[in-house]
Amino acid sequence: LNTIAAFLIVLFLSIVVSCQTDEALREAKGHVLRSKSTPAVDLEFGKDFKYIGGHKFVLYDVANAEQHFFVDADKDGRVKRLYWIQFEGYLPSNTKTYDYKGTKTVNIDGLDFIADSWARNLKATPGRPDGDGARGRAFIESKGFKLASDDMITQRLLHFILPDRRNELMVIYMEDMSPLGLMAVDVNKGGKAEAKWNEIAAGLLSRAQKGMKIRQK
Repeated sequence: LNTIAAFLIVLFLSIVVSCQTDEALREAKGHVLRSKSTPAVDLEFGKDFKYIGGHKFVLYDVANAEQHFFVDADKDGRVKRLYWIQFEGYLPSNTKTYDYKGTKTVNIDGLDFIADSWARNLKATPGRPDGDGARGRAFIESKGFKLASDDMITQRLLHFILPDRRNELMVIYMEDMSPLGLMAVDVNKGGKAEAKWNEIAAGLLSRAQKGMKIRQK
């Protein structure tokens, strides 16, 4: 009986997970991404950014993730700037919570976000091949686009949807570093332009906020 009960529990959880990942993607119309729940918001991005689609997957076998992308690209599909929006929540089969330790927060149209930023060479530090970053870049390339440079500066904005911290909205804004005449190694610790990073990061955050609007439902 215990074996049968355990089997039924596993089967039930599998069905729940399957139903969650099979739910329809959130829809974008023009420059607006609409989310009916978790959270119920409209996210609007600047007219220079083109929506190229979204996809869903289970991340690290512990969380559902849904990604959407708005890109500013040249005629050859080289992406100079982008917004990557990710809705993420832990599966009901675990009790994990998000525990980001960021201390800087910003409020965007009534929603509080933890804000952090960094410079990174994606070829030197590509991250896990099954991670959300690698999946996101593969999706972008599947749509005929490619990041203009391996050296990118990134602004991450994290909003926890409920007090239990099991669901989050993540907005990532990325820019090609080439117009700065710098590489990631230059502004990271020990780099020749390390002293410029705070100024660069402040400008990055300002542009990330300026290029988006949030309307709560």
